[in-house]
Amino acid sequence: MKNSTSYLSVFTAFLVSLGSIHDAGAHCQIPCGIYDDPARFVALMEHVTTIEKSMLQISKLSSGADSNQIVRWTNNKEHHADALAHIVTYYFMAQRIKPAPEGDSAAAAAYAKHLSLLHHMLVHAMKCKQTIDPEHCAKLEGLITEFQASYLGK
Repeated sequence: MKNSTSYLSVFTAFLVSLGSIHDAGAHCQIPCGIYDDPARFVALMEHVTTIEKSMLQISKLSSGADSNQIVRWTNNKEHHADALAHIVTYYFMAQRIKPAPEGDSAAAAAYAKHLSLLHHMLVHAMKCKQTIDPEHCAKLEGLITEFQASYLGK
């Protein structure tokens, strides 16, 4: 039993090193019941800030011949857009936002609003990957702020 545990540990470390297993900061999809909504909102805003900085660096470097740095900033921008989309999809849409009970029109309206805001976030995260227009970051910040106020009731 001891050998199989150490083999499993080595195999897991190997998969992590290959990128087959996402970082430990990613939230699980098992019913663990451990949620930290405020931390997710902070993470979303950090991703937007990083995407915007990446966009600015790409714009700045585009006039020169430093293609390696442009590729690195582009990869960084796309990584953070994907991470933002992951939180929106797997944390909020799959785990936290629950369908409204039948006949509860107020809950149904809140549910529809939450889904709409989350969908708009996904669209702007995609547009952040496609462009270097910081307007998409500004829209994301506004959507995150609006969703946070609606979701947390503040």
